[in-house]
Amino acid sequence: MFPISDENPTLRTPVMTLAILGVTWAVWLLVQGAGGTVDLAVSICNLGLVPGELTHLAPLGQGVPLGRGMACVVDDEQVNWLTPIISLFLHGSWAHIIGNSLYLWVFGNNVEDSMGRSRFLAFYLLCGVLAAMAHIAVDPASPVPTVGASGAISGVMGAYLLLYPRVRVRTYIPPIFLFRFPAWAVLILWFGSQLLSGIPQLSTLRQEVSGGVAVWAHIGGFLAGLLLIRWFENPELVRRRRVGGDAKVVWS
Repeated sequence: MFPISDENPTLRTPVMTLAILGVTWAVWLLVQGAGGTVDLAVSICNLGLVPGELTHLAPLGQGVPLGRGMACVVDDEQVNWLTPIISLFLHGSWAHIIGNSLYLWVFGNNVEDSMGRSRFLAFYLLCGVLAAMAHIAVDPASPVPTVGASGAISGVMGAYLLLYPRVRVRTYIPPIFLFRFPAWAVLILWFGSQLLSGIPQLSTLRQEVSGGVAVWAHIGGFLAGLLLIRWFENPELVRRRRVGGDAKVVWS
């Protein structure tokens, strides 16, 4: 199930959402080589979030295979402390970055419209960092690098749930079905699927968290968005959206 658009016009051009998308795609193309094997592996190893490097619980020199003849090795570089933010702009595949970009566009422009641009950027980055902390808390010794904007975008989705629960979201269900669901149904169903995937990872028998789908980062980011939105929303912008619902649509 993939949201592809919403029936929720914005009153201002979502400059910050577009800027975040622009930076994300520039990093993918210029730093990660658009998924080229070597550039992708180097960027993930050197700039991805590795819980065990931040907690110092993963042995230095421990290797994680990435593919034929390649492995990520646990190190103690200073840049590791910046990876909770840097990793938000890195991705692991075309499907990964396209999916995240779609979710950010559908939900991010309206959340930005209710916060303002600078607040939205701060909110996005803070949700991403808190999502990273949740991921680390579940498996603090993991040597597996994790990349992607999903944690920050999950925070945006949590904010959207409280701001616009009744807005209709056009949702694609493979192979050919397109439905209009209220946002609360789409978002709660999504969050429930994350919980169903994440709860088994809390078992002592399953402490390894996938670097590909760090569901506790999604859960942590979503909860962060729910808790932080009331501190980041701009009451004046929210009021203008409510009284200006019939104003000229800039973006949808």
